[in-house]
Amino acid sequence: MEKIRVLVVDDSKVSRIMMASVLSRTTFQICDYAKNSMEAVEKYRSLNPDVVTMDMNLPDGDGIECSRKILEINPNAKIVMISAMKDASLMMRGRNVGINSFLQKPINANELIDTLQMVCQSTENSIDVLRESYVKPFIKVLQKNLFSLAGLHSKVDLELDKDDFLDVNGIAVIIGLTGVPMGRAILHMDTQTMNRYSKIMLGMGEEEELSEEEASDSVEESANIIVGRSVSMINDICKDKEMRITPPGTICGHRIRIVNPKLTSFNITASTRLGDFKMNIGFAEGE
Repeated sequence: MEKIRVLVVDDSKVSRIMMASVLSRTTFQICDYAKNSMEAVEKYRSLNPDVVTMDMNLPDGDGIECSRKILEINPNAKIVMISAMKDASLMMRGRNVGINSFLQKPINANELIDTLQMVCQSTENSIDVLRESYVKPFIKVLQKNLFSLAGLHSKVDLELDKDDFLDVNGIAVIIGLTGVPMGRAILHMDTQTMNRYSKIMLGMGEEEELSEEEASDSVEESANIIVGRSVSMINDICKDKEMRITPPGTICGHRIRIVNPKLTSFNITASTRLGDFKMNIGFAEGE
């Protein structure tokens, strides 16, 4: 696999060593280092890296001004700002210049890798971009929350949804996604899985009676948490998207058919001891 070349702009030797350690185990390869703004601009011009990690505080200026000079060379340059500070004013200044994303020191290795992957996604294959940048955060959050909410371990499968509709038997919670990209998320499962899961959520015994309203409310609340946290993860990694969610809508019944008009959709199936938890994540075409 071809390596993605990274120019690291940072005056701190410790930070450069930490960055090299993290990226050495990935598809990213540090092509060079720059200690100040002047050196960064010169090396960007000569090396043309795929992405730049930019420290905010440089000996001869700040990272935002350095980023502006790089973006004058290449308006499509990919730049991730790294700073000890991460306030709204700083991010607004960075966005106005054209910086893609923002991270705060000390850097979390997984967050750095996720951010670089999202920033560097090629726009040539929109399906790959959607899968890697938007759908995979939903998978991570789904697995994590099934365990934290109900102690469920899960095995997840992901596939592109090629159908024009989604058939549901049991319950479906539909939540809209606004911002960029627009779309919707549907958490659905059969009635038996819904009831088993809801009893655990509500701390009920297996023999206790559970009303349909209690069961649907439990799944709706879970869907709201899972989708909300997934969107928050995406927004944290890629600051210019600012996705939001709409209030959930819940449907219960059999042979429910939900149409996927002009959506690029993915099916996620999390298999657990209680049954399958399914999510259909769809994004509007052209986003």
